[in-house]
Amino acid sequence: MRAAVTARLLRIEAFRLTTAEPQALLAFYAALGFEIGEQAAISAGEMRRFGLAGRGVRIALSRAGSRLELESFEPAGRPYPRQANAADLCFQHFALPTTEIAAAWEQARAHGAEPISTAGPVQLPAAAGGVIAVKFRDPEGHPLELLQWPGTTHPHRNAAALGIDHSAISVADVIASQTFYRALGLEPDPGTINHGPTQAALDALAEVIVDVVPLRALQRDPHLELLGYRHPRGRPAEPLRVNDVAATRIVWAADTDAILRDLDGHLHVLQRQPGA
Repeated sequence: MRAAVTARLLRIEAFRLTTAEPQALLAFYAALGFEIGEQAAISAGEMRRFGLAGRGVRIALSRAGSRLELESFEPAGRPYPRQANAADLCFQHFALPTTEIAAAWEQARAHGAEPISTAGPVQLPAAAGGVIAVKFRDPEGHPLELLQWPGTTHPHRNAAALGIDHSAISVADVIASQTFYRALGLEPDPGTINHGPTQAALDALAEVIVDVVPLRALQRDPHLELLGYRHPRGRPAEPLRVNDVAATRIVWAADTDAILRDLDGHLHVLQRQPGA
């Protein structure tokens, strides 16, 4: 379902990853500091909402108050497209802040992280926020990013929280996507245009130029970021089903229940809040 949904997004409740190998991913995310919580069957009603037959299981994980949920399905969907790059429109990562990025990166690599960035953690120019960052994939192909801000202060909250900072999605048209998400109640912060050798190393893309636009609900973090690649242009994604490994979802507290697909096919789960 696309923009025909009339809704207001209030805050991000969780991030969901589809997995065909949940036990392997549990070990990987535990190594990144996530605590493993409850496992439960996905209800028949939710499965119908997802457009799926068969069975599903959801495992909850948490990291400093941020929630990650791993979902596996029978029958399983398609694996992550291994040829996809950071500009392609299926790309969606979530970013993990850290105060010790070199140690966090070594821990991730020791437990099966596959590098995207070509030179490990790199520091972006001050015009791009000055953060130190590295992008990589988990053992099943989902992209992630480690972030370390210069100094000790996170620009929007206590850096010691160290939960999930944001999820970033690649989009074909930044202006159209801003319009789409503003209609759902998100407001943009000033964006940046990132380019140069450090951005090229971060994304493993030559001559990269990318617009980065944060979008925030009333509860500002975690938040959504738009990545609009001017060069190279991202390839469109095949329509994703919830049981496809690339079908990462953001779960939103909202004023309605819905499954929402944005202009580029990224999926969102809206959960109505009492009194909303």
